[in-house]
Amino acid sequence: MMRILVLAAVLAVATVAPASGARWSVNHARSHLGFVVQWSGQPFIATFKVWNATIDFDPADLAHAKVTATIDLGSEASAIPDDDDGLKGTEGFAVGQFPTAHFETTSFTAKGANNYVARGQLSLHGVTRQIDLPFVLTFSGDTVHMTGKTTVLRTDYRLGQGEWASPATIAHEVTITVDLTATKVR
Repeated sequence: MMRILVLAAVLAVATVAPASGARWSVNHARSHLGFVVQWSGQPFIATFKVWNATIDFDPADLAHAKVTATIDLGSEASAIPDDDDGLKGTEGFAVGQFPTAHFETTSFTAKGANNYVARGQLSLHGVTRQIDLPFVLTFSGDTVHMTGKTTVLRTDYRLGQGEWASPATIAHEVTITVDLTATKVR
């Protein structure tokens, strides 16, 4: 009888407590998060200098994988500082009111050959929308390299007001780019 009770307790805990995937620590010196948008017919390329991510990911256990990232929008930088200042202002990111963006995964799908899709919620400028982020992983021992990109519409997030509202100057399509290196936490 005691064995049955112990087995029942173990099974109850196993079904309630989620398995945890491997925890990864981002190497910020070797990682980049940014975006590209067509601006006056030319690609405007920017990166975010300050962001953090919590990554629990095991390709063998995608059901329990989870990633959350917070991006400091005021840390945006490009080769054109005057445009950066405008982008952070009230017609752009409005960093005084919305200082951060947040991404949190809701699921992962394996697509084969180290290709995956992360589905999650992107919160930006007071708006939350579901996005899919296709990415590729390359493992090397306890290090992983991830590259991915997805396209969102800036107008879905109420970005680009006033003179920036028209796609004639700044395209509505914005490509978010991720190039991340992380090490497994032991």
